Amino acid sequence: MTFALSRAASGVLASIPSPSISYFDLGPLRIHFYALCIVAGIIVAVFVTNARLTRRGAEKWVVIDICLLAVPIAIVFARIYHVVTHLGFYFGPGSNPWNPFQPGSVWAIWEGGIAIYGALIGGALGAYLGCKWTGIRFWTFADALAPGLIIAQAMGRFGNWFNQELFGQPTDLPWGLEIATPNSAIPVGLPAGTLFQPTFLYEVIWNLLGAAVILWVGKRFTLQWGKQFAVYLVWYSAGRIVWENIRIDPSDIILGLRTNVWAAIIGVVLGVVIFIVQSRRHKGLEPSPYQPGREGKAPGAVDSTDPTDFVDVSEPPATNDTVGTSATSSPATK
Repeated sequence: MTFALSRAASGVLASIPSPSISYFDLGPLRIHFYALCIVAGIIVAVFVTNARLTRRGAEKWVVIDICLLAVPIAIVFARIYHVVTHLGFYFGPGSNPWNPFQPGSVWAIWEGGIAIYGALIGGALGAYLGCKWTGIRFWTFADALAPGLIIAQAMGRFGNWFNQELFGQPTDLPWGLEIATPNSAIPVGLPAGTLFQPTFLYEVIWNLLGAAVILWVGKRFTLQWGKQFAVYLVWYSAGRIVWENIRIDPSDIILGLRTNVWAAIIGVVLGVVIFIVQSRRHKGLEPSPYQPGREGKAPGAVDSTDPTDFVDVSEPPATNDTVGTSATSSPATK
């Protein structure tokens, strides 16, 4: 990442600049970098999950069938969750909740505003339905997904950087983030040139470390039955508790805590519960990535991704002429 010298008035040596653009136009179509970061993250998660699921013995690219349900439902739930936890922004005085052609509507997902915990709820529902459809064990899929999911979240955070949103408290640290004004999330009264905690960067680093931890403990201790996903929940949510308490963007408050802090606390507890319960219920290894009776291939089935499997390389059968010739010529040789 490029570091730029900050203005002398900021009182620090260096700072992280924010991008000056958040979208580009391609003919009549407007492409937001926020959306590109999310799409790129989904693609990486699909490839990682496919590789891990195939290594477990599942059919290649069965992950696509599951994602056809999981991804759209996750995005819808992520947006609903964000809106519900920011009711004052979308339904307060002077707001525009329903007109999609004006900024600030509940439909304007391209402006930012999707919540990972909403995505996890919707994604879990979609993945469960997808696993029922394909015959893959839900917990096998969740374990295969865990490292790719947290990498995707790291990539998605760059979308917040492009949108200049979800930054933290003012700071004089040399890696403070520059935010252009005006910005509704900047507290009133701060001097021009104030730098802010780059919470997007903290979460990127934390998530990438989390992917490495999940891969290591999964292999070191042969974690199955959803226990790698449990590690993901605990790791990501523990970090999220910290980042949420640094952020200064508007949020609904419940009992003195931001709503996403409560969600992160629930995430840690849920991860611990899943790990303990699954450890007690399943002492051995998973017998198959498929549910009983739903194996992906019958004995002797071919892999449709290898075209040579359909080529008959056996010896041609003997013809009637060959058999007849052999029968009539035998007496002549006696």
